[in-house]
Amino acid sequence: MSTNTLRGLSTISFWAEDHAAAKKWYAELLGIEPYFERPGYAEFRIGDYQHELGLIDSRYAPAGSAASPGGAVVYWHVDDLAATYERLLSLGAKPYEAPTERGVGFVTASVVDPFGNILGIMYNRHYLEVLGIRES
Repeated sequence: MSTNTLRGLSTISFWAEDHAAAKKWYAELLGIEPYFERPGYAEFRIGDYQHELGLIDSRYAPAGSAASPGGAVVYWHVDDLAATYERLLSLGAKPYEAPTERGVGFVTASVVDPFGNILGIMYNRHYLEVLGIRES
């Protein structure tokens, strides 16, 4: 078995009952329009590695999917955690976990977007170190 079994995030999918509103909200947050769309699905490429954030109409959610926030939290690196957290709240997200220092160079926070998804943000010095290695 390869040591690269999990090679990186490919797509993170969020469900939204109001797909059009979710697409508009994320376009405003990210400052870009989706690069790919089809009925009930919109996808943004974001960040240094062009990870995909997919918004899916909740009509297509698997049977038994949670209707409230739960499960794993995916953290997106941000350069200014406090400002990003405040911006998310100003756009209508609700606090899930307030900014919390996890050690030198690591601060996390998370919100629940207006559609019920947990959006994690993090200042992560290791992310910046890896990015620096990649750009060298």
